[in-house]
Amino acid sequence: MSAREVLLVVHTGRNDTRQAAAKIAGWFSDAGIKLRVLEREAPDLEQSTYQRVVPASPQAAEGAELVFVLGGDGTLLRAAELAWPAEVPMLAINMGRVGFLTEANPDVLEEAVSQVISHRYEVVNRMTVDVRATLGDRQIARTWALNEASVEKSSRERILDVRIEVDNRPVSSFGCDGVLCATPTGSTAYAFSAGGPVVWPDVEALLLVPSNAHALFARPLVTSPDSVLTIAVPADGNRARISADGRRLVEIPDGGSVDVRRAEHPVRIARVHASTFGDRLVAKFGLPVRGFRDFRHHAGPGHELYTSRNVLSRGFVTGDGGPPDSAPDDDAPARREPPGLER
Repeated sequence: MSAREVLLVVHTGRNDTRQAAAKIAGWFSDAGIKLRVLEREAPDLEQSTYQRVVPASPQAAEGAELVFVLGGDGTLLRAAELAWPAEVPMLAINMGRVGFLTEANPDVLEEAVSQVISHRYEVVNRMTVDVRATLGDRQIARTWALNEASVEKSSRERILDVRIEVDNRPVSSFGCDGVLCATPTGSTAYAFSAGGPVVWPDVEALLLVPSNAHALFARPLVTSPDSVLTIAVPADGNRARISADGRRLVEIPDGGSVDVRRAEHPVRIARVHASTFGDRLVAKFGLPVRGFRDFRHHAGPGHELYTSRNVLSRGFVTGDGGPPDSAPDDDAPARREPPGLER
């Protein structure tokens, strides 16, 4: 049986993240699991943290069991560029602020590592989109996205004129700052900020969300996951570009168009918690879950779930991938003892 190996991706600009990486290395080493790190991150990490250094290429995660991420959503999106081509699952610990895509918080770091060591995690697929820029019948560029592909104006001074099509049928045209084509996973990212709907990640759909459109009808659209969304840019309009997950930029030629469709391969996310997406939504945004008449008896909206110890700090999955044996009381901080490391 070959040795288990994990690719560690770290936001090395933070001291607490570097310290967490050193702790993780010790726990994985005691369990006989090797760590590989990226070339550009290795100089900022203790040498005892890793056994192998690899370049940040599409082959970085090949052969690894897992990509373990220490950082926020930005670090996870960077790690996704390595995990996606190798079809290796990712598990992220939130060391940033919101961390909507991350799986756990730093206060349960040891328990999360224990779940990985003991194979007590489940893997879910998250839809990605295939993005192609074309001019006439000729493909100019191609990329992909986990959250969204945003067609944006290159110059801030002028609005961007676009024509929207769904499945090769025109729907609308207007001037705007841009148009977002998002996945359900990306519905809580840029699309959410632009006024799009929140979509549960296990829903199969594509979202089209205009940004600051100058039009009477420029509502967000939710289409079939098998649809093709097209944003066409006129030759005499403002220059435009594609931003994929805010990380990969593609210039759109004058008179070109962008086709967005479901990609063949999803991103695989490893989960160690049994919390639902609704739990995460409430915890991350501090949503009020009691009736308004109860507010005078409590701290007020946003304090009902003790967000300092939210759903990402409790309720680990069991060995069969199911929910925990006993769910914690929503009205009290979690008292469940962590499983501890098996050594």
